[in-house]
Amino acid sequence: MRSAVLFFVLPLLASLPAVAQLADPTVTVNDKFSERIDIGISTNEIAITSDFSGADITVFGAIDGADELLLATFAYDVVVALEGPRKSSTVRRKERVAGIWINRHSIRFEPIPASYSMSSTRPLADIANLMELASRDIGINNIRLVPTGGVGDGSRLTEFRDALRRIKQASGLYQRDPTGVQFISKALFRATVRLPANIPVGQHKVRAVLYKNNQFVMEKVIPLRVVKTGLEQFIYNFAHVYSLAYGIIAVLLATLTGWLGSVIFRKD
Repeated sequence: MRSAVLFFVLPLLASLPAVAQLADPTVTVNDKFSERIDIGISTNEIAITSDFSGADITVFGAIDGADELLLATFAYDVVVALEGPRKSSTVRRKERVAGIWINRHSIRFEPIPASYSMSSTRPLADIANLMELASRDIGINNIRLVPTGGVGDGSRLTEFRDALRRIKQASGLYQRDPTGVQFISKALFRATVRLPANIPVGQHKVRAVLYKNNQFVMEKVIPLRVVKTGLEQFIYNFAHVYSLAYGIIAVLLATLTGWLGSVIFRKD
């Protein structure tokens, strides 16, 4: 298994000037508090090869203006999440009809992160209340799953939401580590988030959220791009940009392969 390392650093770490060249991050601040969380990444692009089998990303960051006494009493909590590009999802339920399993019911949900890997200093229930976490889509169970179109009487909605979360976790796309963020030196922290083997390509984002005594302080977001490389990238781009030509070529290759197989294994 390969490992990739993303370094979150403070602007005062002049030895890594590349951080200052990153795109402007999205910042949300609670003016009630003076503490600030500083993050950065050493690269804004991760290249995925054909033999990629997943990777652990080590993240470093720091809290600026943190109270040392509060740090000693574990009053600060940090949640770090790597979110994939948002995509619509459809959940279908099969039922047996006349001895045949068919799709009888389905619900389509508005775009949600295609992948979600989260680490925190403690279990989320100990960091903030459910309403606060849900308002910021923090945690697998708190990601908003909003249906589109008709849902009937809505009696199956909870069942389909639970099924979508279960599918995402079973495939490894949604993961969580309730103790994956650790303070290593005063206000410095380190986190580990997971890149699954089937991570989707596209624009991802790294979110770091700071809490103080169970109250939201600040959130900072930095973009991260995941791309395929080599022959796999060429095939992926060709299939998406020239889908008709890709389909025709695939059919021709399948036909040619079948014909060659019949010739080679033909019995005279």
